[in-house]
Amino acid sequence: MTAPVAAIDCGTHSTRLLIHDGTDAIERVMTITKLGEGVDATGRLAEAAIGRTVDCLAGYREVMDRHGVGRVRIIATSAARDAANVDEFFDAAEAIVGARPELVSGLDEGRLAFAGATAELDPADGPFLVFDIGGGSTEFSFGTEECSAAMSLDVGCVRLSEKYLESDPPAPEELVACLSITESHLDDVGREMPESFDARTFVGLAGTVAAAAMIEIGLPEYDRDRVHHFRLTKEAAEDVYRTVATENRADRAHNPGLEPGRLDTIVAGMCILVRIMRYFAIDELLVSESDILDGLAFSLLRV
Repeated sequence: MTAPVAAIDCGTHSTRLLIHDGTDAIERVMTITKLGEGVDATGRLAEAAIGRTVDCLAGYREVMDRHGVGRVRIIATSAARDAANVDEFFDAAEAIVGARPELVSGLDEGRLAFAGATAELDPADGPFLVFDIGGGSTEFSFGTEECSAAMSLDVGCVRLSEKYLESDPPAPEELVACLSITESHLDDVGREMPESFDARTFVGLAGTVAAAAMIEIGLPEYDRDRVHHFRLTKEAAEDVYRTVATENRADRAHNPGLEPGRLDTIVAGMCILVRIMRYFAIDELLVSESDILDGLAFSLLRV
């Protein structure tokens, strides 16, 4: 029997692990580590952020050992791309995990996300427009049976939160800034990937989209079976946006399923989500919990 493989995504906001045995995902873990905290302002990964993420990876190494993982692929994305001291983090991560993180481009990030998100979908429902709202960037990818176009935007829930959201709750002009900055980036997608408007199915990935689904469903705790492939309407997304954007941090914490680590970034994330849905006139999107991690795991399983 072939040993399971592991995929690790060191994102701007969270660090995630997927262990796959070639048939099923046998372990999924997500930890909010905030690797990209302050990197947009300083151009460097903070020592504390590196420490949190390396501690998380040490725990993941134990999980991988418990499952007898054979091969592992670990990637770093937007925060690492922006940091001058990325090798400091890579050296520490490699010492723990046993594999050196790969600094993936935004385009490769989009292609991997597309592969993971569409693997279970019927090509007859394509073409698909997949978007992955991260902490430092948002990736768009388009295609039917495989990704034919992809691009990455320097707009994410952490980046916008740190730049524009200073009040609690956010002031109207701060929300307008997040929405307008997002729209200016979306204009790039419309210009460079005009085929995006031809998508039949829109697929939303990552923590902001999952949190919106959980708030809409009223899930007090994460339940992948209920979140994965939930259909989130534009009306529901707008309602969640209005709710979290008008609450202060303490009140926001009472929304079902909104974990403490996401309280400071959910407003900016929802600004991005609703602006995407408005821009592409999306009446309903498919929430996918299969994403870049699954794409990474598939790349190992195909070898």
